[in-house]
Amino acid sequence: MRAAYIEELGPADVIRYGEIAAPRPGPTDVLVDVLATTVNPVDTFVRSGLFPTHMDFPFVVSRDLVGRVAETGPGVTGFRAGDRVWCNSLGHGGRQGAAAERVVAADRLYHLPHSVDPYAAVAVLHPAATAYLALFVHGRLRVGETVLVAGGAGRVGSALLTMAVRAGARVLATAAARDAHYCAELGAAEVFDYRDPDLTERIRGAAPSGLDLYLDTAGVNDLETTVGLLARRGRVVLFAGAATRPVLPAGALYMNDRSVVGFVISHATSAELAEAAACINDLLRQDALRSGGIEVFPLSAAADLHARMEKGELHGRRAVLRTDLTAGE
Repeated sequence: MRAAYIEELGPADVIRYGEIAAPRPGPTDVLVDVLATTVNPVDTFVRSGLFPTHMDFPFVVSRDLVGRVAETGPGVTGFRAGDRVWCNSLGHGGRQGAAAERVVAADRLYHLPHSVDPYAAVAVLHPAATAYLALFVHGRLRVGETVLVAGGAGRVGSALLTMAVRAGARVLATAAARDAHYCAELGAAEVFDYRDPDLTERIRGAAPSGLDLYLDTAGVNDLETTVGLLARRGRVVLFAGAATRPVLPAGALYMNDRSVVGFVISHATSAELAEAAACINDLLRQDALRSGGIEVFPLSAAADLHARMEKGELHGRRAVLRTDLTAGE
């Protein structure tokens, strides 16, 4: 089969595109014909070695996919040949990635609702699953709480806004001024310009009793400021900004029962991902997840897209890699 793969860790140009051995499903595996995958920042971390994980070479890159079931092992129930499916959080912990014509999935595989465009869906799977875990698994969001989403107009940010509003939270957001209307459409009660020099005081004025949950999608991680904005037992969830080294105001943290927790989706359990998938499928059926700008490429463009992502050239756009396209299409 054709795949985008690496044989060593390194920069984007270590990615190769060509023929490798197709996977063979075991008795409890599902073999999937891949329709499309995406390029996520975490893919570049794994490929470069910034995010160490076990991998067997040749190692197929990428995380999420949409496809159709080709074959199931005799021990598999719930899937049959021809089913439209999606899968997430591949390409880590010994799992081969999704940038191939065929993959084997033992878990992390879910039915794709019949009415959903698979190419639009694949663009939102990773951000939406990340948002779900941040809000409900690690953020422990409860009805009526006040949430602030820093970067509410981004892919993860818009999913956070959508899910938090639907969960009954009062949601505040920061964004560029041009994106304030978009965040308000998603349900943000108030939107603040992240460049406003009085941003901290404006947030404090909008949440005088403090924030119950603070989520920074940009990974700025200014804990010295953020912890002071929290309510008693307020939480900060960190899931971006691997290189940041923030100051931790320990006294303000422990004297108010506040907490800071971090996570990456790569470490999510199968049960947590299945819980997220149920929510995502419900939102997909309702066409409630925004994918933003999508650019479609052939699978052979993986190396170029990794390089472009690391240069910041894909900001605000989602790269979808289709297995049925060839270079130039």
